[in-house]
Formats: sequence, C-alpha cells, structure tokens
Amino acid sequence: MSDAPDRAAALRAYAEETAGCTRCPLAATRTQVVFGSGNPDADLLFVGEAPGFHEDQNGVPFVGQAGKLLDRLLAGIGLERSDIFVANVLKCRPPQNRDPQPEEIASCEPHLFRQIELIQPKLVATLGNFATKLLSGRSFGTCQDRPSASSRSPASVSTSPTFSKLSARSRCRLVLPGSDAASLWRINRLLR
Repeated sequence: MSDAPDRAAALRAYAEETAGCTRCPLAATRTQVVFGSGNPDADLLFVGEAPGFHEDQNGVPFVGQAGKLLDRLLAGIGLERSDIFVANVLKCRPPQNRDPQPEEIASCEPHLFRQIELIQPKLVATLGNFATKLLSGRSFGTCQDRPSASSRSPASVSTSPTFSKLSARSRCRLVLPGSDAASLWRINRLLR
C-alpha cells in the first residue's frame, strides 16, 4: 500500500478499530485511546512512551509540557506537527502516569508496529526510555549508557527483531535522538 490516500484511509480505519481496544487492564481506567496524530504520509514518526493526563483527556499525544517542547524544537528546524506523526508505545494512560508494565507494552506493541507499517516513515525517532527499549531491542533506554553530548548523534542503530522485519519491508530507519535541538537538526538532514 504505497498510495498516500490509501494509507491515510487505512490509518483512520485502524484508529477506529483501536479505539475499542481491551487487550490490557488499562482499558478500564483510560478516558480514551490515544492513537496518535499528525500527517499519515509523514517522513518522520516520533514515538513516545505513554499518554499522560492531558493526552488522555484530549485524545492527542504530546499536548502537555513535553508537547510544547516538541513543538518549539520542531519550529526551530522548520517543521510543524502537520509535517510529522506522533504516537506512543502505549495507547492508554497508566494510572498516576506510572511506568508502562511489560504486559501493557506487549499488548500495545502490535498497534505501534501496525502504525509504522501504515505510515511508512523514512525515520522513526524515539522519545523516552520505553520507546527506545522496545524499538531498539536494548535492555536499557535513554538514561543509561548515553554517549556524551559531544558525540551524540541520531545515527541509525540496531533494532529489535520485530522492528528489523518491519523496516526491511518499509525501508524506514530508527534513530535515537538526543534531547537537544542539534539532534533535531541532524534528523532534519537525514530526511532530506
């Protein structure tokens, strides 16, 4: 499915299907599923960890303080939310914004990989520990074993077996950006 309108329609249909998900106990405590938002034909897909309070209320990822920071960083490289797609590993808010549990991640993983398959981005950039762990297949996330700031770059990295299979079909690359504007500039260059 390479035609953008077909992918957009398929993504909308999948969002509707996912809205009723009951694969894990989070379905009982959520306000709504936070599927993702943005351009269904985006070259860049950001993947965060899980919806927070504001995301759960609005049904859109990254609308709280982290979203404001993301918007400012995107503006700094000439991009807007309408240019990218943003999703999370979990589609439902964990109670009290606690860390995602392994069984919740396992329940939501197929949703995220289906989103990546439908959007077909050139780059997938992780935002946070759990997104990094899931997509890279590493046992550690962003807080451990980080390169120094002077050597940090969003280079392509090894990936989990599931992401490797998916990226082989869709030709997308996983990048683990740093948390600074320079990392986003490097991501922007990779998109060109």
